[in-house]
Amino acid sequence: RLTSQCTQCQQAATPTAHERHHSPTITLAHIQLSSFEDNKHSAHVHSTALWKRNIHPYTMHPPSRDFPATAFAAASAYEGKRRAKLSDTENLAVGAFGGVLETVVQMPLITYKICVQSGKPLPSNLRGWYRGVVAAAGPLAPITAMQVAVNGAIERTVTAGTRDLLDSERIGVAMAAGGISSVLYSPVDLVVIQQQKLGLNSAAATISAITSNHGVAGLMRGFSACVVREGIYTAGYLGLAPIAKDYLVKNHEYFQAHELSASIVGSCVGGTVAAVLTHPVDTAKTCVQSDMGGLTYPNARTALVEVYNRGGVGALYGGGAARTLRLCGAFFIINNIRELAIQYKTKMETGA
Repeated sequence: RLTSQCTQCQQAATPTAHERHHSPTITLAHIQLSSFEDNKHSAHVHSTALWKRNIHPYTMHPPSRDFPATAFAAASAYEGKRRAKLSDTENLAVGAFGGVLETVVQMPLITYKICVQSGKPLPSNLRGWYRGVVAAAGPLAPITAMQVAVNGAIERTVTAGTRDLLDSERIGVAMAAGGISSVLYSPVDLVVIQQQKLGLNSAAATISAITSNHGVAGLMRGFSACVVREGIYTAGYLGLAPIAKDYLVKNHEYFQAHELSASIVGSCVGGTVAAVLTHPVDTAKTCVQSDMGGLTYPNARTALVEVYNRGGVGALYGGGAARTLRLCGAFFIINNIRELAIQYKTKMETGA
């Protein structure tokens, strides 16, 4: 049954006339459903994909008394493209697993960056390269979990669960989630840096040393710089990287057939941009957290000036190559774990 939305179609008595009225350049199905009394439904379906295969959309299925079968089929196909939303618990699990995995895999890069930025010699054995891995990976589970979960919660607040985020909103939401996560991340970074510097064998011993000499407030040293770094970092992996991947898949045939390659490129784009924007801040934060007494670096702003005066722009980007590689790897690992979780949940919900 045709609605009054298309009077020309109502006048068309044959499929040929209908085909002439609807240009085959339109590629998306347009479905308009309206309710009438006694739960009757009518549908107007424009589907040029069917015309390209010489199939008339109004005759390919036997009609139903209450609801045209073609409208139901087209609606099902449209709804099938919707992706499942992860719950808070699922976001927490994805973030925790992804954060631990990427830290364990990339701990040597983290150690290298810290050594270069703080002027320490590189470790001479494997144990040295992985010193602090428990302090970094263990607490990073709740941190990354917090970033992913807060990102999802803010997203639901912004969209009211009725639409997808705009690209600009995706970046803004992710940036807010990253800034909030600094409440946990700043003390964790401080413990890792101090454990490397002091050569202690446990996070507990490092925390005890910090609080004994500088009080509990000492654990929050470098917090403001961490807020800036994590805001941009999280915008990179929960915003820019998936946006870049989606763009490649939608606009390039090669990436449509090779989504893994699109994910790699998108992660590298997001990781590189995030590294370039945040590395000077990260360098200042590392200097401040390495100097607990504040004798050389009272705060992050002073650290930026001191490092620049000492070695120019190159000094601000010390260890930048290692950190860029680490961010690209982290973005790839975490986003693919999250994507696999979404695809699995979508498959379970749709029964596909």
